[in-house]
Amino acid sequence: MKRRIWNPLVMFVVGLVLGVISRLLDIYTQNLGNIFSQMAIWILFGVVISIYSETKKKAMLNILPFCMGMLITYYVAAILTDGVYSSIFITGWTVFALLSPVMAYFTWMTKEKGLFPWLIRCGIVACSFFSSIVIFDGFRWYDVVINVVLIYILFFKKIER
Repeated sequence: MKRRIWNPLVMFVVGLVLGVISRLLDIYTQNLGNIFSQMAIWILFGVVISIYSETKKKAMLNILPFCMGMLITYYVAAILTDGVYSSIFITGWTVFALLSPVMAYFTWMTKEKGLFPWLIRCGIVACSFFSSIVIFDGFRWYDVVINVVLIYILFFKKIER
């Protein structure tokens, strides 16, 4: 069952679905739209995909289609709904997606023992916190919730591989 879920095709489909859902939430809700427009939630999703993949290579192969699927449907839906979007955001999220396999490689290692995996965990949490403050104009209550879940998964949750 695990192999069926954690594979590139399923991750692409999940990304496609979440891209549409994210865009619809932007249109029809305020808080949920804001949550799914922030980087912290996508970092959390990326961490979950990466650490639950069986190997570093599979983590890299799972995350890229997820991110690309999400971007494709989000911006296609934005175009179809005459949504407001910026070429700067498109470029930023595309760079994020294209770099996601490298990030997944290192994220997978966070469940190993030692100083380097611990430093990676700290870096992921710091990026999540600071992206909320610097890129998205401040820290909100849902950023706290997302980051607490992120900390739990990275530092306390046991993962069987």
